[in-house]
Amino acid sequence: MKDKDISRFLSLILRHKPEEIGIRLDAHGWVEVKTLLQALQKHGRTIDRQKLEEIVAENNKQRFAFDETGTRIRANQGHSVAIDLDLPASVPPDYLFHGTAESFISSIQKTGLQKQTRQHVHLSTNRDTATQVGSRHGKPCILVVRAGKMQEAGFQFYISDNGVWLTDHVPVEFIDF
Repeated sequence: MKDKDISRFLSLILRHKPEEIGIRLDAHGWVEVKTLLQALQKHGRTIDRQKLEEIVAENNKQRFAFDETGTRIRANQGHSVAIDLDLPASVPPDYLFHGTAESFISSIQKTGLQKQTRQHVHLSTNRDTATQVGSRHGKPCILVVRAGKMQEAGFQFYISDNGVWLTDHVPVEFIDF
């Protein structure tokens, strides 16, 4: 199995469907590495600890992290399963970016940015990342989020271990289209 395929499958398991291979994430999204590797093997996707470490280290979006002991692993963000990433509130930069497809703009203009099936709205510090994200679903549109103003208005922001900014909702009045 190719590393990219393994990484995609890990994203599915650690963010959305741990039950697909019979594992349970703890309240903060962690699972024992040993448990994960055994479950992967039982479901025909055998990899060893070294390969898992390579995938975590080489993932271009740094989607996964080991805990400080190296015995547990989780996805850094993007979960649709209910977990608490246990991230402290952080002060965002004045402006953050969100990439979306042109086809979603009219809905966003009415309701703002919603987390949809995920636990948070994802924002980036640069346009290039937002463009890559927006390109996944069609012609990309980059929205500028006035995060500093949102924070001043009482909205909370968090930053994941891989540098993605997270918030619960971005009201339309804080978005420059």
